[in-house]
Amino acid sequence: MAKKIIRSSTPKGGRRKGKSSIGSYVGDGRYKSKLESYCARKLDELNIDYQYEGVSYQLLDSFKYKGLYYKTTAKSTLMKDRTGSLQLPISYTPDFVSVKHKFVIETKGFILSNHSFNIRWKLFIHYLYINNMSDYMVFMPKNQKQVDQVVDILQKHITHEKGAV
Repeated sequence: MAKKIIRSSTPKGGRRKGKSSIGSYVGDGRYKSKLESYCARKLDELNIDYQYEGVSYQLLDSFKYKGLYYKTTAKSTLMKDRTGSLQLPISYTPDFVSVKHKFVIETKGFILSNHSFNIRWKLFIHYLYINNMSDYMVFMPKNQKQVDQVVDILQKHITHEKGAV
């Protein structure tokens, strides 16, 4: 059974400290894109609790394939016998996760059609489904306008949560 892996790469409270290496936002985090930086800034402006790349999910366990298996390797022109070799697990680390507010945000400006992310994303959605985590809100904004929409939805949801308590 695949499992959730919690990494302790972020301090208690969930945010890394430091200067952004990309993008214009200088605040709590090092972001890999301007869209991630923008999203973090918007979440911070509304004091919405989150972790940046702080939670990983193991989508598929490692295993050994016992059937005949040949594969091309980087250092050889011929295929190598990989029968019985360990196949590594598949894991996924979303950009932003909040366990408190039950949301996942994956910012994606552009995805190549042959990129492995598409399959990993479907495996992640399936992981949420089979682990009874359908109460998590899942977002994949591709531009700043969509990030604004996500933050608006989260703000309404969090306000509703507070009113229900």
